[in-house]
Amino acid sequence: MSRVASDQDVDIDLGQLARAVWARRLRILTITALGAAVAFAGAKIVSPQYRSETRVLIEPRAPAFANTQTSDANAGPLLDELNIASQVQLLQSADLIKQVINNLKLYNLPEFDAAANGSALTDILVALHLKKNPLENPPEERVIDAFTQRLQVYQVPGSRVIGITFTSKDPKLAASIPNAMAQVYLAIQSGAKLDSNSEATRWLEPEIDSLRQKVSEAEKKVADYRTTHGLLQTNGTTTFTAQQLNDISVELTRVRTDKANAEARAQAVRNALSSGEASDTLGDIMSSQSIQRLKATESGLQSQISDLQTSLLNNHPRLKSLRAQLADIRTQIRQETQKILASIENETKVADLRAKELEQQSDKLQANSARAGEDEVGLNALEREANAQRQLLETYLVRYREAASRADRNSSPADARIVSKAIEQVDPYFPKVVPIVIVAAVATLIMSAIVVMLSELFSGRALRPVEPLEVESRTIEDRVEEEEQGGAAAIPAGTAPVPAARLAKPSMLTAAVDDEEPEVEPVEETPADENEFSVSSVASYLADCRAPLAVSISPTGDNGSAATVVLARLLADDGRRVILIDMTGSGYPTELMAENPEAPGVTDLLCGEAAFGETIHGDRLSDAHLIPQGVSDVRRAMRGADRLSLLLDALSSAYDIVIVECGAADVAGVSRLTRSKEIEIILSLPEIEEAAFVGLMQDFQDAGYERVVLMSGGEEVAMRSPARHAA
Repeated sequence: MSRVASDQDVDIDLGQLARAVWARRLRILTITALGAAVAFAGAKIVSPQYRSETRVLIEPRAPAFANTQTSDANAGPLLDELNIASQVQLLQSADLIKQVINNLKLYNLPEFDAAANGSALTDILVALHLKKNPLENPPEERVIDAFTQRLQVYQVPGSRVIGITFTSKDPKLAASIPNAMAQVYLAIQSGAKLDSNSEATRWLEPEIDSLRQKVSEAEKKVADYRTTHGLLQTNGTTTFTAQQLNDISVELTRVRTDKANAEARAQAVRNALSSGEASDTLGDIMSSQSIQRLKATESGLQSQISDLQTSLLNNHPRLKSLRAQLADIRTQIRQETQKILASIENETKVADLRAKELEQQSDKLQANSARAGEDEVGLNALEREANAQRQLLETYLVRYREAASRADRNSSPADARIVSKAIEQVDPYFPKVVPIVIVAAVATLIMSAIVVMLSELFSGRALRPVEPLEVESRTIEDRVEEEEQGGAAAIPAGTAPVPAARLAKPSMLTAAVDDEEPEVEPVEETPADENEFSVSSVASYLADCRAPLAVSISPTGDNGSAATVVLARLLADDGRRVILIDMTGSGYPTELMAENPEAPGVTDLLCGEAAFGETIHGDRLSDAHLIPQGVSDVRRAMRGADRLSLLLDALSSAYDIVIVECGAADVAGVSRLTRSKEIEIILSLPEIEEAAFVGLMQDFQDAGYERVVLMSGGEEVAMRSPARHAA
């Protein structure tokens, strides 16, 4: 019977369970030893089973004389996973198993026909119709079933290797069967290739004879057509007519060139004769031997005249005779030049006649070539037909020679080879005595311990009573009533009323350090000059000093945070690029400025759940920007508070002023934001309390912060320009 009252909560006593197991340790160890002994005896009684394995690699294998292209073509399908899986199924096919059984005469072994011997248990199950009588199946089917149960064929993962494993009571038989299966498989693969080659040879023989006749007939048609239409060929591609036309074109070009050359030479001689210029520079004249002799005679006479003029008078008979001879020589030179000109003109006429004759021959050959082109259309058709038949015949001859060369069994190896043969095993595959004994001992030990613990639980000895938890006496309504009695600080005009439960909630910076929320003492109202410390005055001060960063502290909670929101909007309306970062514990600035209170913010950024650009949002009532509080866990986010300084530096370079609203933070919390002491500290106190202000200012000045500003007053309106944004 349980020793715990039924109406009392209980818990499990783990120490009692451990003590109970330890107290019965001898009994548990004895049971464990008995379990191990039984497992050892059972393992020794069971007949040992031996397992051997043969591995076959599927790869393309071609004869040594096969070319590389054929080998690559055959290797393509063998790399496919489906092809390897097909080979696995082929090794498990009934035809292959039957051939192995017949080769090894396994049907004579009792191991493969245990149903023939029978057993008492089998007879009882058959009599009760709980099992089918195995003798109803044919003997061959029983042997195949027993063989299949011991056989395992699988593909080695990530390779083209197939493993063939067989289990038997005889280690020799376990090794011989996988090797025999691999040999039969290779023989079947090789035989399939031989059958394919034989069929190809039988089919190609009549096709080759028929193609030879067709090729002969097609080539005869080409020759007859060429002879009939006079399409004789001078070489492999050019006909006689085309060759003749080409030769005439070359000769015509040469004759026209000679004619033009002769005309130019004749014109040069005419110009020399008409102008009376010396013809010594003309090649045709100077190459004449007659002209050369006359020129030599002319030169000699001029030399004699020049010599005699020095000693004789101009009217001397000797000089007159020499001058007469010189005039006669020049007349002969001119006559000889006329003959040369006539000879050149004759060359021009001959070239012209030759060109006309060649043009006539070219016109006739072009007409013949046009007619030959029409005849070549039919010739080309006959040649294409003959080439197609010839190529097909050559292809069939190549394949026939390859198929005939592979008629021998050794020339067509199977697309697989044995990479590991099965060997006779010494140690049995099953049973493994040591692992079985260890597993049985551990299982018996665990089960014995579980039985002991369950007996303790059911008896109630392992149960202990639980003390009732203290329940918080105050209800939610009581706490709300107490907070309402404390009163709320003044809220700037125009802003939404701040719930009392959220006043003076710790800042995010404080939440990362202390788990308990600080208590807020009631403040005493002290009159002050509102114009001197008003929000607009602080906005003018920040604009004049061009402060890049300002940290706002709101000791009274959301009242001060609302004033900071007014400050940011005043600066934005003044044309300043301003952004406010909500680091409060209540998230009140986010409620006043953000369109979506659940938008990603600074906590999401520090937790790594939002990007930097995703956390910047626009104010719904001004041009100011806002980084809201966010929805991530505050304490987890503030573990990365060291990155806040980098965030503030990046924002300071993009905005005119960055305002960080920290709520009810202290000096230690502010120091985590930035290492620099040259920042503006704004103490947002809607209702000034001199003692609190002086204490805070003294704390910040002691910490090295010299620029501390008080912001008070409530005349500014939080929603300063709703009409513009409502439009």
